[in-house]
Amino acid sequence: MCMDHSFVCKCGRKEASFNFRNEVMPPETVEALYCPECSDSIAFDPGTMLKDNAWVIKYDMDIAGLYSSRLPKSDKENLSPELLFDEGYITWRGVYPGDHIDSAREREELASLAKVNPKKYFEEMKSWAINRMIHLKEEGWRKAHEG
Repeated sequence: MCMDHSFVCKCGRKEASFNFRNEVMPPETVEALYCPECSDSIAFDPGTMLKDNAWVIKYDMDIAGLYSSRLPKSDKENLSPELLFDEGYITWRGVYPGDHIDSAREREELASLAKVNPKKYFEEMKSWAINRMIHLKEEGWRKAHEG
């Protein structure tokens, strides 16, 4: 099970929702969030931070270390901001901040087609999903490169 938590970036202009896989890590593990507008003014520390398309997540690696006993042995030994994000322990809800909202709206736009022409709807949904991920990969979103 994943719990959703929202955080506001340091400048207060943007918000991002996160999933916490199996609630292994507490929300306090996210020390700070920096949107593209405020991330250029920080000194990036790869030991505590992860950058995804100009968004920066600063993890409290001391807290992550305290909760690392809940991780599988291989993850515990390789604890890093990349592992926390890429393995879904603390990651965006969706592919990017706001993706869960954007994708729901985009799917809703296609939903009316399901009642009129179900076959066309499934073709359009498949095409939308494939093209959307291609676009997100091209934009450089980290989670678009999964799988």
